[in-house]
Amino acid sequence: MDITACSMDDLDALVGLFEDYRRFYRAPADAEGARRFLHERLENGDAVILLARSDAGEPVGFAQLYPSFSSVRMKRLWILNDLYVTGEARGRGIGRALMDAARRRAREAGVSILALATERDNHLAKRLYASCGYVLDTEFDHYELELRGL
Repeated sequence: MDITACSMDDLDALVGLFEDYRRFYRAPADAEGARRFLHERLENGDAVILLARSDAGEPVGFAQLYPSFSSVRMKRLWILNDLYVTGEARGRGIGRALMDAARRRAREAGVSILALATERDNHLAKRLYASCGYVLDTEFDHYELELRGL
């Protein structure tokens, strides 16, 4: 297995994985929108996207990280917003390898904190995150405001 940072050359391989990830979270299919979204992230450099390929060169997973800051801690952080491994590739350590690669890349970039969120009932992912050293935040509630129509 090989994990590399994505470039525009990886866009075709990434779109299919990204669409599978979005469907996992019950989003409607939109390959054209996914391509546009990922193209913008890569072109603007506002995300770090790691792509895992099998030994045969097939794309089998990805992680997408977004730079941000913690004002209270006065440190850089990255939000590990997306982590996905194809169904047929699960159970081979690819998710853990992507998590490890994200940690290494963050350290190299001088990032102090990696943060992530997942659905409450995604127990498999939660076990992986805990085994990688992530700690569940029980102190803060997180809120969102959908801005469509406001």
